[in-house]
Amino acid sequence: MNKIYPSAAKALEGVIQDGQLIAVGGFGLCGIPEALIDAVRDSGVKNLTAISNNAGVDDFGLGKLLQTRQIRKMISSYVGENKEFERQYLAGELELEFTPQGTLAEKLRAGGAGIPAFFTKTGVGTIVAEGKELREFDGETYVMERSLLPDVALVKADIADRSGNLRFNLTARNFNPAAAMAGKICIVEVERIVATGELAPDDIHLPGIYVHRIVHNPTPEKRIEKRTTRDRKV
Repeated sequence: MNKIYPSAAKALEGVIQDGQLIAVGGFGLCGIPEALIDAVRDSGVKNLTAISNNAGVDDFGLGKLLQTRQIRKMISSYVGENKEFERQYLAGELELEFTPQGTLAEKLRAGGAGIPAFFTKTGVGTIVAEGKELREFDGETYVMERSLLPDVALVKADIADRSGNLRFNLTARNFNPAAAMAGKICIVEVERIVATGELAPDDIHLPGIYVHRIVHNPTPEKRIEKRTTRDRKV
């Protein structure tokens, strides 16, 4: 099966639809699928629920989909760095399911592992636990969290072989493997494509069985939120 598509737009054809639950890899602007996000924007789909650690910045990453009002709800851990996110939320125009970061990662990991729900102490006694089942184990109270099974996962990796085996680059791995495993359909944007067998088995971070479509983007912008520099003494 050929998993490589000529463009991000082609990779989304027949997959992305109005009202879907989508997971988007990345942490801040690190390891985000830039070309795929642009293709979602250009597709014009709307009423999306987006699972992502955060929502980019105002003019980059998922912030682009907030600008075009294509996202109806965010399932996120961090909501800073994005004034449009803040404006829409405070105005009641955007729903937010605020989720502790570790819980969000586990909700995706568990979904990919076929585990429908799990118990955690994180959030007990806070608004995070409101309306959720509480249960006691060994004298401690835990809250039940449902796993996440997105319709589509949009993921960024450094290298893919033609079978879809992936290697991520350092901290750009972040939420990407968990999102890929949880998604019913996984579309991956990569900087390099190599022949099957070129990646050593021990160098594969995610096996190709989870990957359905691949897009080659050799020159992503890789913007950062804040650039901090200091003078170096010679």
